[in-house]
Amino acid sequence: MDAQLPPDDADASLDGDAELDAMLDDALNDDELGDERAALADDPADAAGQSAQEAAVTVEHDIDALVAERDQYRDIALRLQADFENYRKRAAAQGDAEVDRATGKLAESLLPVLDACEAGFAHDPAGVEPIWSALMGALQRQGLEAMDLVGKPFDPSFADAVVHEPGDGDEPSVADVLRTGYVWKGRVLRPAMVKVHG
Repeated sequence: MDAQLPPDDADASLDGDAELDAMLDDALNDDELGDERAALADDPADAAGQSAQEAAVTVEHDIDALVAERDQYRDIALRLQADFENYRKRAAAQGDAEVDRATGKLAESLLPVLDACEAGFAHDPAGVEPIWSALMGALQRQGLEAMDLVGKPFDPSFADAVVHEPGDGDEPSVADVLRTGYVWKGRVLRPAMVKVHG
């Protein structure tokens, strides 16, 4: 006797095969979905990677722009600092020149007093010498120098020739000083009046 399955069992076997096929299809579909999901999962990572690269490029560009702007402002600051330093030096030099000019005018106004002391010294050295030497000492400390021209070649930038003696054809030289000339800090304050020989 053949053992035959009851009809209910045969249907169950067929249904089991159908179920098995359905499960296999579902599994395959799940694998395809898994692949799609994996592809979708890869795409956000790629998108995130691309976004990160774009952000990095943007940040790098922003950093370069900030560095360039910083360098520009640093150059401006350095130029301003140099300009201010030049201005400070120029203002100090102008201030010093103004002080020199003002003290030079004061010294120039005292020259007649020095001339009077020098003339008084020629007549009575003992009475005038302390005052004259004190006045000359104070002015010399400030930059006044008396020119010593006797025996030196005549230079019209330092002396005015008021008397001229004929010579033996040599270069003209200062024979005598009639009025002392003065130099104030390297600049002729008053030229000397001299007798020239030659």
